[in-house]
Amino acid sequence: MPGAPRLAPMLTARQVAELVGGVVQGDAEAPVHGVAPIDRATPGQLTFLASARYAPLLASCGASVALVAPELADTPTGVPARVVVDKPQEAMLRLLPLLFRAPPRRPGVDATARLGRGVPLGAEATIGPYVVIGDGARIGDRVQLDAHVVVGDGVEIGDDAHLFPHVTAYPGTVLGRRVVAHAGVRLGNDGFGFVFANGSHQKIPHVGRCIVEDDVEIGANTTIDRGSIDDTVIGAGTKIDNLVMIAHNVRIGRLCLIVAQVGISGSTRLGDGCVIGGQAGIAGHHHIGDRARVGAQAGVFGDVPAGETWSGYPARPHREALRAQAALFKLAGMMRRLEKLLGGGDS
Repeated sequence: MPGAPRLAPMLTARQVAELVGGVVQGDAEAPVHGVAPIDRATPGQLTFLASARYAPLLASCGASVALVAPELADTPTGVPARVVVDKPQEAMLRLLPLLFRAPPRRPGVDATARLGRGVPLGAEATIGPYVVIGDGARIGDRVQLDAHVVVGDGVEIGDDAHLFPHVTAYPGTVLGRRVVAHAGVRLGNDGFGFVFANGSHQKIPHVGRCIVEDDVEIGANTTIDRGSIDDTVIGAGTKIDNLVMIAHNVRIGRLCLIVAQVGISGSTRLGDGCVIGGQAGIAGHHHIGDRARVGAQAGVFGDVPAGETWSGYPARPHREALRAQAALFKLAGMMRRLEKLLGGGDS
């Protein structure tokens, strides 16, 4: 079952350079067994320097090996070895799986799990303690369902997906290959749809699906509603942060990034490659074009054209939002001067 990462065998600076295609300067046999930020690294750890902003920290850095961008290769340091490589941060990502290997999975079904009727389990699936799988659900190869996951009737989960503890996938949910859903995610629950009739709010039945395509990662405690009569769709490769709310009938394109606490109202469409900043809110039935960016805490009440960056409340093109904000900050001083001109004294 999942647990803390296991420490991998040590790598030398020479091996690090070979793995990332870099060049060693200094002690090629300097060993590392872990990673740390440049300001907290200690002997035996690997760090990186990709921006001149952090270059002064390298002088006092305690790491054994540092990945350094070519333009910063001559930065003074006491680090025994530096590996000069293009894009050190990306190079670090290639090394992390080697330095911190996840514990091995133990395929099989825990004795406390409950499987419904007609549930085909893929090869090497791992079903953890107290997992509940409904009738007719389909579980792909090498799927990992951690403790207390609930999979509804007829749900489909693609190969190599991983659902962390307490994830719930309601009936009508379809997950692609390599989907990752972190703890507490809710998928396919009814959307917030009501019609006022006969003196009360009448619930609109939700009969659409919640479709999450391949290689999507969903952060903890995020909720994605099923469609009402349409489907809610999350495009392949999209990454969603913690505490995001995606309403019914929303369609999100491929390779989008949606940051924490974003709320997307019903029937909104996001194109491919969109970036939505933290705590932004998007009203329903709008279209966010391909590669558009929405700033943090923006309130979007209209369509955002492809490739543009909008921010502020209400959201508008970013430069316009900055000008409006600057004008607002000047308003208090202008009011004081106006009061003096009108004889208001210092009040």
